[in-house]
Amino acid sequence: MSMSPRVTENSVRTRMMGNLQRSLGRTHTSMEQISSGKQLHRPSDSPTGAVTALQLRGEVRANQKYSLNADDAFGRLGMMQDNLQSMTGLMSRVRDLALEGTSTGGTSPDANAARAAELDQIKGTLLQMANSKYLDRPVFGGATMGAEAYDPSGTYVGETTVQTLRAVGPNAKVRVDLGGPEVFGAEGSPTQLFAVLDEISTALRANDHTAITAGLNNLDQASDLVKSTLSEVGARYNRVTQMKQSAEDRLMSVSSQLSDIEDIDLPKAIMDLQLQQNSYQAALAATAKVIQPSLIDFLR
Repeated sequence: MSMSPRVTENSVRTRMMGNLQRSLGRTHTSMEQISSGKQLHRPSDSPTGAVTALQLRGEVRANQKYSLNADDAFGRLGMMQDNLQSMTGLMSRVRDLALEGTSTGGTSPDANAARAAELDQIKGTLLQMANSKYLDRPVFGGATMGAEAYDPSGTYVGETTVQTLRAVGPNAKVRVDLGGPEVFGAEGSPTQLFAVLDEISTALRANDHTAITAGLNNLDQASDLVKSTLSEVGARYNRVTQMKQSAEDRLMSVSSQLSDIEDIDLPKAIMDLQLQQNSYQAALAATAKVIQPSLIDFLR
């Protein structure tokens, strides 16, 4: 013979109050999600989701940094490209002046002196370009912290051993600086650009055709080095472009995954809140009918 469990008013009251508290808790959770737009507020909401969200947030920050580094690389490499392109045009003008100076019968010492004066002005412009700065640092000075890469005489005073790199992707770094000797020739070399310009200028003033011709040959080699460097800088720029696009694509993908984990479905959350509120109101009404206040309750 089975016996029915004894149910007291105190047990009924305790159970019903517990149910009311749980219902109210669910209502509070729904309201919290709607007000914040997030379904994860603490790890206990979803331990697995919290771990995944932290990992995705780390990846978001990494790709944002890659994108910022790429922007910095664009600025540096873009300035180098613009200056090198302008330099090739000026060097072509120097070549034309030197060729005019070697003409026989169609030139004079005074004309060559004027050409030498123009060449000196071009050298000054080239030195100014060689000292071009990005964020107050010379782009052709390597990793130097100094104010310039070349002094007024055309001697390199920048850094030669340290390189400036930018991380633009996972295990992907791009060099964003150039040392002057890599672009304009090593110090002491007969093909060092500024030394060649001085050589041609001196030869023009002396009206020495043989020296002018020798200077032309050295100038051609210096020009080839500048053009080769321009091609290398263009290749770096293209790589940074590709890596930035890759970082932005990955950032969009990861942000979408993070949103799926953290963000709420607003229409569904509003519907859930309405259901929770209706459920809570119904529970309150039922509790009020079951737990009737007695005279003792009023006397307490």
